[in-house]
Amino acid sequence: MIRVVFVCLGNICRSPMAEALFRHKITQMGLHERIAADSAGTGDWHLGNPPHQRTQDILLKHGISIDNMEARLFTLKDAQAYDYIVAMDKGNIEAIKKLIPESLNKKVFRLLDFLPGQSLRDIPDPYYSGNFEQVYNLVDEGTNALIDYICQENHIHLDNMKKGE
Repeated sequence: MIRVVFVCLGNICRSPMAEALFRHKITQMGLHERIAADSAGTGDWHLGNPPHQRTQDILLKHGISIDNMEARLFTLKDAQAYDYIVAMDKGNIEAIKKLIPESLNKKVFRLLDFLPGQSLRDIPDPYYSGNFEQVYNLVDEGTNALIDYICQENHIHLDNMKKGE
């Protein structure tokens, strides 16, 4: 099983949005038995809380489940257990790299780095900006590119599979 964890600051906006979208897509593609997803935060302010209401609203609007999601803290154990640690911005990458041994840094990615044509490198935090629609669109594109990357790197052929909507 290939394991992916998405990481943002509080684990109530960006990373649960990425987790839910990614899970939806891999299920639609029939990859849910080969790839698993989770999310976590680098800050502990919202531990145990469900995703932000506006994150829930936009996901539900697109028919994407948020069942059993609650904020949790990213740990060293996560870094050891997951194959891909996908951060939403540079600050989260720095926080992750302070926590993990340098040997695990090769597992750490920024989601928008999978979209080289995208001018933004960091996904803005909608908790502060309120722009959940923009974040959803960036996460949607980024998770598509991430799935392509994972499939290519792990020799998973998508010939008869389609991306989730």
